[in-house]
Amino acid sequence: MFPRKLKSEREAMKDYDSSCPVAHTLTVKEMSPDDQPRERALKHGCKVLPTADLWAIVLRTGLPGKPITEMCRDLMRSCDNKLFNLERMERGSFMKVKGIGTTKALQIEAVMELIRRYCGETVGNRVKIGCSRDVYDVMRHEIGNLPHEEIWAIYLNRRNEIISKEKMTRGSAVASVFDLKKIIKEALLRDAQGVMLCHNHPSGNTMPSVDDDRITEKLRKGCESMDLRFLDHLIITASGFYSYRDQGRF
Repeated sequence: MFPRKLKSEREAMKDYDSSCPVAHTLTVKEMSPDDQPRERALKHGCKVLPTADLWAIVLRTGLPGKPITEMCRDLMRSCDNKLFNLERMERGSFMKVKGIGTTKALQIEAVMELIRRYCGETVGNRVKIGCSRDVYDVMRHEIGNLPHEEIWAIYLNRRNEIISKEKMTRGSAVASVFDLKKIIKEALLRDAQGVMLCHNHPSGNTMPSVDDDRITEKLRKGCESMDLRFLDHLIITASGFYSYRDQGRF
C-alpha cells in the first residue's frame, strides 16, 4: 500500500472552516417582533427604546449583512453614546460610519436641528429678560454646543421682552465676522429699543478675547449713536457663559 498523503495545514484549516457554522447577523425583518425597534415602540412607546434603536426608526434601512440596528449602534459609539457629542459632529463625521451616506447624514442633521429649534421654542419669543441668566437660557441650546462660532443679536422692546433673535454671521471653529451695520439695521427695522449680542466659543472657554472686547466696544458706541440701549454681550458655551455687564465691563 502507498503511504497516505497528509493534508497541508491550509487544506486542514479549510476543512475546519467549512465545518463550522457561519455567524449570521439578523436583519430587522428576521428579528422577533419583540426585538424590532419599530414593533417595540408601537407596543411599549418610544421611551423604552435605547437611543440607537430610536435612530434605527428614523434612518430605517441598513446594508446587506449590516442591519440598521447595528449601523445605529456604530453611530452612537462614534460619539461615545452621547447626543451631546453627536450634536457637535459635522456631516462628514456621520458619513464615516459604514452605511451612512449623504441622505442618512442629512436625516441626522435635520433631527438635531429640530431638537435645537424645539428647545428654543419652549422658552417663547416674548420672554422677558431680567438678567444675563435669562439670555443664557434662551441661547444655550441654539449655539452653546456648536462646533463653529456664530454671532447672534437679540432685539428687545421697551419692556425688555424679546422681539426677535437673529443669527448675524456663522464663522469657523475659532472666529466669526462681526458686522456692526447689519446689527444696527436689523434693530431699526424691528423698531427695537434694546440690543444684546451673543456668540459662542466652541473651545468651551468662556473668557473673552481681545477681539471680543473690541466688538463689544464697537457695538456699544454704534448703539449709542442711534439712541439704542446696548444691554449686554454674552459669550456662551454648553456649560456656562460670560456676561460683560455682570463683570462691570460697561
